[in-house]
Amino acid sequence: MGARRPASNSGFGRPGMAAWVPSDALDRRLLCGTEYGTVRYVGSVSPTAGIWLGVEWDDPQRGKHDGTYEGTQYFKCRHPKGGSFIRPNKANFGVDFLTAVKDRYALNDERDVQHGTENTLVFGKKTVEFVGMDSIAEQQSQLNQLVDISVRECAVSHAGQKEEISRTCANIRHINLSKNLISSWETVTAIASQVQNLETLNISENKMKFPSTSTSVSGAFSKLRILALNQTEITWAEVLLCAPGWPALEELYLTSNNITVLERPDNVLQTLKLLDLSDNQLLDGNQLHLIAHLPRLEQLILRNTGISSIHFPDAGFGCKTKMFPSLKSLAINDNKISQWSSINELDKLPSLRSLQCHNNPFMDTEKNPETLRQLIIAKISQLEVLNKSEILPAERKGAELDYRKIFGNDWLAAGGNWNPEKNKPSEEFLAAHPRYPSLCLTLTIKCPENPEQKPVEKKLPESMTIQRVKGLLYRLLKIPGSELKLSYESSKLEGKEVELDNDLKPLQFYSIENGDCVLVRW
Repeated sequence: MGARRPASNSGFGRPGMAAWVPSDALDRRLLCGTEYGTVRYVGSVSPTAGIWLGVEWDDPQRGKHDGTYEGTQYFKCRHPKGGSFIRPNKANFGVDFLTAVKDRYALNDERDVQHGTENTLVFGKKTVEFVGMDSIAEQQSQLNQLVDISVRECAVSHAGQKEEISRTCANIRHINLSKNLISSWETVTAIASQVQNLETLNISENKMKFPSTSTSVSGAFSKLRILALNQTEITWAEVLLCAPGWPALEELYLTSNNITVLERPDNVLQTLKLLDLSDNQLLDGNQLHLIAHLPRLEQLILRNTGISSIHFPDAGFGCKTKMFPSLKSLAINDNKISQWSSINELDKLPSLRSLQCHNNPFMDTEKNPETLRQLIIAKISQLEVLNKSEILPAERKGAELDYRKIFGNDWLAAGGNWNPEKNKPSEEFLAAHPRYPSLCLTLTIKCPENPEQKPVEKKLPESMTIQRVKGLLYRLLKIPGSELKLSYESSKLEGKEVELDNDLKPLQFYSIENGDCVLVRW
């Protein structure tokens, strides 16, 4: 059921005084028709008579000037044509929360009730139709059953009478207050403090004032798990000032707030599992280091944040970073990442399983989308989902094999060698391909005919031929290569041996995998 617009100044006006202006009108949010704005001036405008409201519009196309009229500056606007003057009787300063709820769920008009108009209520996930409630007691009963309330675009501007919400809607758990006329965080707190079991709160698209200094922590948000503050103009510093009041918060949405600088969240946001900073132009990738030690953060969404690189300086090639210890899912779509080195860095994240990275310049370096996907998979060892598509084991195996083939000659040219004792690839190669050494097979070498010979572990590339393996074992075991007979055991073969009988075939031909055991006889 659609929302019905409350009357202008409903809940605030004096009888017979349509042009009445609230005493706290300055910096209040208002509606004029369908346009949202903020009051920046209240007073006279020469040479006209009467009171005017100077309004800075959310949509600057609605305005005419920057607050200056006939050479006098009455207020300031961020946009040169974002402001204008309106008469108070054109302004809708909104209604209290409970009035909006009753209006939204058709419980505010006695005539509708008495005439048996059919209405719909949402109780949690259930939609219930009811007909002809003819008493306030029944209305109260229905309101008291509401669990999930949405008053989006219902011109809510204040909490109303103290304790009225808690008396009337005792079972609310989820509230959508987006795109209303809320002007300050104090109003949000006043509403939330009357909702004992509040778990989800969406107050996006409300341009409001937030605390600029530390405030005493109330219990208003003690059970809050999900909070959306998109398009509210909140800064990261203000987030940290409010965060002590969110002791159980798990998901925080902060998109489109012009956040450019982050700070370390000391002793706050420690329960956070999801953080969405999309559509904020962060100064650089180093800003991420400031939030890198949130212990439970599992999902980080950084779409269109302007970052051009990612680096974890605490970990070297092939090592895991201590940053973002629990991060499983990362979205870096629509950014400016141009170097593959940033993708290499993501392999350092110990828990990363899912990545979204569409629309970054580094992806333009490879025209074939399949090859591009293979490269990303090969570079990030633990990845299970790439751009919302699952990575099956066969795809990973193929991607890693092709990666070794594509860069095998580069590895040899950079000092790589089939002989582990001579294998010394350059720092430049390892920087470009830090996973290449780990893509070699780790095999256990055993000599069943010589029990005194201890098993040896060796890393060998899958592309190494059986002939080269025999040459390596000759140097290792001091046995003529021509006399060696090789086979291998695998846990998948239930004790059976597979003979490695073709010297010209590579190890991968025999489907040897990490952890398998090569048996050497002569």
